[in-house]
Amino acid sequence: MRKSYLLTLTMTGLLVGGCGNDAICGGGEYPVQSINGTGRQCVSDQQDPPSGFARYPAGKEPQHVDDKWDVYWRTHAVDQNGRIVDVSG
Repeated sequence: MRKSYLLTLTMTGLLVGGCGNDAICGGGEYPVQSINGTGRQCVSDQQDPPSGFARYPAGKEPQHVDDKWDVYWRTHAVDQNGRIVDVSG
């Protein structure tokens, strides 16, 4: 009885705790940002960004929902010249 109770508690903790770090993209993909905007999408590692999108600057790629860079890129964008611009209004 005690083992099944501990197993239930462990599994419940994994289910509840496992939802906090949702990845921005799935395996084999990387995130790209719309130029001059805050929209994004995921692209296969084997493809270049589609027209109107650009890679995030190196070291500033969002990895998980609500991480440092995910929050930052909600109010910043990359313009057509590759410069980071504030788009918060």
